[in-house]
Amino acid sequence: MSTTAFRPTSRATPAPAPRAHRPGPLRRAAPALLAYVAVRATGLLVLTVWAHRRGHGVWPILATRWDADWYLGIADHGYATGLGTAYNANNMAFFPLHPLLIKAVSAVAPGSPASTGLCIAVVASLVAAWGIFAVGDLLHGRRVGVLLTVLWAAYPVGLVQWMGYTESLFTACAAWSLYAVLTGRWLWAATGAVLAGLTRPTGIAVAAAVTVTALLALRRRPFPPRALAAAVLAPLGWCGYVGWVGLRTGRWDGYFAVQRLWRNELDGGAGTLRWMRDLLLRDPKPHLFLVLVTGVLLASAVLFALSVADRQPLPLLVFTGVLLAIVLTSDGVYFPRARFLLPAFPLLLPLALHLTRASPRYRALTLTTAAAASAYFGAYIPLVWSSAP
Repeated sequence: MSTTAFRPTSRATPAPAPRAHRPGPLRRAAPALLAYVAVRATGLLVLTVWAHRRGHGVWPILATRWDADWYLGIADHGYATGLGTAYNANNMAFFPLHPLLIKAVSAVAPGSPASTGLCIAVVASLVAAWGIFAVGDLLHGRRVGVLLTVLWAAYPVGLVQWMGYTESLFTACAAWSLYAVLTGRWLWAATGAVLAGLTRPTGIAVAAAVTVTALLALRRRPFPPRALAAAVLAPLGWCGYVGWVGLRTGRWDGYFAVQRLWRNELDGGAGTLRWMRDLLLRDPKPHLFLVLVTGVLLASAVLFALSVADRQPLPLLVFTGVLLAIVLTSDGVYFPRARFLLPAFPLLLPLALHLTRASPRYRALTLTTAAAASAYFGAYIPLVWSSAP
């Protein structure tokens, strides 16, 4: 599948520079990566100052708390041997790629496993930012690629991009897999989907994007043989881990039984609507962070509708649509749902396109406000909310 198959025909799309004058891929992405680091470093600085005033250390917050502690435990001791009955206690709810990387890198690199996990997340965030830029640049040009990257950096719970969590690793796999689909690199797309499927439960969204697009490509005559291979290979990471949990627990629905122990089940969105109703209509003093989560969910639904209206390429719509459907229709814990949507960077494309048409003053004010809000919530979540993001 060619690159131009997904390139919009809008007159706002800049013509590509002649090949002889185009910088290399990393050099072309350099402004986006520098801007990304600037936004996240600002957030880290605000967190550091705020934590110091409260007498907290920053490193434990970033490297050892909440989900990071679960991944470190898996890296050190492996997975549970059975299902059990205790709530919120079975570590097979967590997918294996991140703890495997921690274990492998810790074996050859200095530092503690916690430091290794944090470093993996930071490096993965840079790879993710590069992939996000590459998608935006491919579809709409360099300026949109930079703006898309900055908007992702300034995500309200962007703090987790530089924590010992899996969101950065997952976003890196997803972004480059989607870029590979858009440029017809089918086997690379499938590889990214397999890795995403080994990273997070929502990896099935990446697999769906690759498989659906590859199957549609087979309608061409002659069809690309690698597209067929990609359609088959893409779901194997997610299916492989879910199947392994089934074997380990001795039941076909073992992984889903583990999720039920964590109170995570699909209910068609009734639980999400109930949370929103209670927070917005019944709670006289809703917690600020939960209001933020609600705002992110509502905004994401609106942005998906705008993405459909903008006729985004099919792989991006399938990815964000499946991811959004999983998050909105789950009857599980409510507070991490804004984090669960962090990898859905194509939802930010309508905003990036809008900012390209805005005045420089409006664009600078918008990005500065977004970065400042992200920095504030990056400190507020661990220090005031005092629970997992």
